[in-house]
Amino acid sequence: MKKNNVQDWIPIKEICNDGIIKLRNNNYIKLIKVNPINYNLKSDLEKKSILNSYKIFLKTCNFNIEILIQSKREDLEKHINNIRKNTNIKENKYLEKLANEYIKYISELNITKKSSTKEYYIIISKNKENNIIDDIIKNELKENFFKIKECLSRCGNQVNEISSKDEIIKILYSFFNTRKNLY
Repeated sequence: MKKNNVQDWIPIKEICNDGIIKLRNNNYIKLIKVNPINYNLKSDLEKKSILNSYKIFLKTCNFNIEILIQSKREDLEKHINNIRKNTNIKENKYLEKLANEYIKYISELNITKKSSTKEYYIIISKNKENNIIDDIIKNELKENFFKIKECLSRCGNQVNEISSKDEIIKILYSFFNTRKNLY
């Protein structure tokens, strides 16, 4: 009996230099990262404008998209180390005690509330038909990215193209290793 390795299960054939991923079935995908706005902090007029822009976004996207939300465990280690570093400089015992109590408080809060950060992605895909050249498909994906960027920017979101291989590998690794990221 032949044992399959992990690479046999992953549908990725190649990560191209322009941030487009070629799948084993010869289809293509592109990852887009979206940093959302806080809708609840907006005025009623702003909310109405955002919803209208979002409707335009949905009408404009006459191509395949997936919206993906990834939760990651909040890492407070840098924050805690920074607090320790700043309180060790001063020789104030009260400040040191206060800092230690604060560190204990946020650590317990992080454990009980299971705080996490969320990252938002849009995945656009293009199916390759028989005689279509790869560069044409890649150009269509790039055009679709710009449509998404324009529409979601109108809503106030920051939209970033993911184009480096290293960044794509990092994102894919986090998707395939969700147990390390979640509680």
